[in-house]
Amino acid sequence: MFRVRPLLSALVNNTRTLERSGGHSKFFCMMSGGAKDEQTAKLLKRANEESEDSAERLHTTKRIKAEGEHTEDEKKYPKKKVVLLVVYSGKGYYGMQRNPGSAQFRTIEDDLVTGLIKSGCIPENHGDDMKKMSFQRCARTDKGVSAAGQVVSLKLRLIEDIIEKVNEHLPPQIRVLGIKRVTQGFNSKNNCDARTYSYMLPTVAFSPKDYDTGNISAFRLESETLQRLNHLFVLYKGTHNFHNFTSQKAPNDPSARRYIIEMSCGEPFVRNNTEFAVITVRGQSFMLHQIRKMIGLVIAVIKGYAKEEILERSWGQEKVDIPKAPGLGLVLERVHFDRYNKRFGGDGLHERLEWDHQEEAIKAFKEDHIYPTIVETECQEGSMVSWMSTLPIHDFEVTATETRENKDQKQDSADVGNDSD
Repeated sequence: MFRVRPLLSALVNNTRTLERSGGHSKFFCMMSGGAKDEQTAKLLKRANEESEDSAERLHTTKRIKAEGEHTEDEKKYPKKKVVLLVVYSGKGYYGMQRNPGSAQFRTIEDDLVTGLIKSGCIPENHGDDMKKMSFQRCARTDKGVSAAGQVVSLKLRLIEDIIEKVNEHLPPQIRVLGIKRVTQGFNSKNNCDARTYSYMLPTVAFSPKDYDTGNISAFRLESETLQRLNHLFVLYKGTHNFHNFTSQKAPNDPSARRYIIEMSCGEPFVRNNTEFAVITVRGQSFMLHQIRKMIGLVIAVIKGYAKEEILERSWGQEKVDIPKAPGLGLVLERVHFDRYNKRFGGDGLHERLEWDHQEEAIKAFKEDHIYPTIVETECQEGSMVSWMSTLPIHDFEVTATETRENKDQKQDSADVGNDSD
């Protein structure tokens, strides 16, 4: 548009010059009408082209300027590889892992990614393709399962007050409590040496099978029963073939062999007039529903539905019918990075992946969000008592029937998410 006026001005000045020299009529007489029109059209076309070029240059200038501003923002906050310490109450969520295309099954990662985008930590298109930010979680958690020490690794912009800004866009039952820089090739799942889970349940789960569960608040766990519980849990220690403790794993599948470091039940305590206890298990990794079935089988033994030798038989080749305890009380307590800490924790460039400074915040979150949810839901809905009523239908003496196996697989496939890593 800036060069159109000079062209039109030149056309007018040329005409005026011819008029002053008396050559105006001679000029136009010598030219045919077609030639005159052609000359004028060329001048107008050239003027239009100059106008379009000017507009294009203006658009390009604006685009470059905008890209320059985006580049400046990237320079100010370049993406860095970090880990986030995340805690959450799993009630109302279909597990940890995002399920693309399943908006009706809300997961923890759905809300976490939304919070990262709204806070400006990651571009919006990273939410559609999480590989763009190299996202990885330490452990997947099943529907309704909570976490007091989940760790995820990803690349994001290290904006000021990053934890506060992310939490502003998260619901109260999900919090980011810590952030640490890690090596560029760090992967929270692959670099994790072990996971520790806890399982909180009413102690009435260990009552004799003829006990009246109409008043669970009246039950108290005897010390002898607690000792026997821990004797059974110790049997799980070491490496065993846990193909019977998950679904769709063949007895000869190498991935079914898992190493359990420790497992025990702590002293009982009273909440809302009901006695509870917490079972703690630490292992290198766990498969789908493995922990819930490990606990379910021990409960069946304590209550007298199965004999103690069923544990060793369950690690054999035959298919054993193992009950799966409710998911409500399961909590991912902590993930361990011993090898990473040993290699990089003292190099002067990276921090050890430990969260001692966040312990008080973790404890407060558990007291405010995780424990009350487990206790209140259990007391109101009675999920454990309801599950206990299904134990008599399990056949612990013989190999599970094909019908029972098919039913179990259908139930597992219906669940969204899992408590494995």
